Amino acid sequence: MDKLLIRGGRSLNGEVQISGAKNSALPIMAATILCSAEAVIENIPDLKDIRTMSKMLEILGASVRFEDNSRLVINTEHLTSKEAPYELVKTMRASVLTLGPLAARFGYAKVSLPGGCAIGERPINLHLMGLEKMGAEITLSQGYVVATVKALKGAYIYFDIPTVTGTENLMMAAVFAKGRTTLENAAREPEVQDLADYLNAMGAKVYGAGTSVVEIDGVEGLTPIPYRIIPDRIETGTFIAIAGITAGDILIKGCRADHITAVIDKLQETGIVITEEASGLRVKAPAWGSLQCADVKTMPYPGFPTDMQAQFIALMSVANGTSIVRETIFENRFMHVAELRRMGANIETEDNIATVRGVQRLIGAPVMATDLRASASLVVGALAAEGETLIERIYHLDRGYEKIEDKISRLGADVQRVR
Repeated sequence: MDKLLIRGGRSLNGEVQISGAKNSALPIMAATILCSAEAVIENIPDLKDIRTMSKMLEILGASVRFEDNSRLVINTEHLTSKEAPYELVKTMRASVLTLGPLAARFGYAKVSLPGGCAIGERPINLHLMGLEKMGAEITLSQGYVVATVKALKGAYIYFDIPTVTGTENLMMAAVFAKGRTTLENAAREPEVQDLADYLNAMGAKVYGAGTSVVEIDGVEGLTPIPYRIIPDRIETGTFIAIAGITAGDILIKGCRADHITAVIDKLQETGIVITEEASGLRVKAPAWGSLQCADVKTMPYPGFPTDMQAQFIALMSVANGTSIVRETIFENRFMHVAELRRMGANIETEDNIATVRGVQRLIGAPVMATDLRASASLVVGALAAEGETLIERIYHLDRGYEKIEDKISRLGADVQRVR
């Protein structure tokens, strides 16, 4: 099993190119199920989750091929199966995004209940509630959701809490539904809007994506066109944190500053200077030992993202003063704290609050990743730590960060992948 060995304490400088957004790529790949033709998606990151979704589509009968690393060609003309099996869904929660498109195109879907990162309960009851309101009959059998429908119809659907995958699943299901579907209290993330833009480019009628009310008027069919997905905002935020913790000067190229306003605003409070340039964001950090503490509360978009909470805690572990971090999205997302403590961080947790008292320097140690963003936080911490840090279970990291060891190495990090 691969591990990352990082010898920290170096200032990182240079340029880094941000990859395409994993959380856009996965639902857009699922959306190709709605078509019966060849679809071309560009700016696809080379990630484990992308490979898993590719296998899922191949199991359904699609042909999938990669061209030039970041270009994906998917032909869904001859889909033969309508079942997403447990073996794949258990490894990646996003596989549940096949539920809506299968039900819309075929009137039947059998999808295993999802797995993914162990960061708390993430039920799909809102997905199922919405499909039932649209006329689907939902049954649960031996760990599978079975959706059967003669013809989906438009419906008014209110989400008790904003749900990204729920919004995306029902948006895709509604594309072929008769009449208008309204999703209220919908997720507003840029990835939701990216999916809507892709659907609309193919002939769908989706309005209001990026706001809390999304309306979809059903159409008869879709025609694929080549589409380029947005850059990954969480990777962007992670590299801002990397520049900050290493007293670096990094140009982050190909990113979208408007997608991470809350992250930029918060990290600037710590003394990091972030400015927009023609090709991206210039990030200049204060000198070693000069970061200032800041408090943060994770919130649904456009608030501070839960996917940046772990990296922010790593950054604050070497800031001057005490930071309070409130996690409001997931109930079990402080598992990285114990590993950062092994590196000398002074962090206490109680319920959904982490109190981070900055220390002068972290010390390298053997640590273990517990989920995707926890992995990123350990990389952030290790880059600033004295000595060697060996990060185990980096298969989590490979799910969401494309060749991160290559990218940080080009910035001057001493890092290698070992077994």
